[in-house]
Amino acid sequence: MKVEFEKETDGRWIAEIPELPGVMAYGKTKQEAQRKVYAVALRTLADTVERGTTPAPVSRIFKYGMASR
Repeated sequence: MKVEFEKETDGRWIAEIPELPGVMAYGKTKQEAQRKVYAVALRTLADTVERGTTPAPVSRIFKYGMASR
């Protein structure tokens, strides 16, 4: 999934993942905002799984593979 960034007038960065509504985070730096938005995305996906909905494969979202059993 694509992360979009924008620098606010006060110098903070906001990162957002448009494919996951409401998933956004602020940071003092672009890198901090990216780390935080990934954490929010993972929490959102975990909540989705707990509710019984199957999210898109994590490998498609974060471009990482998952260990097989």
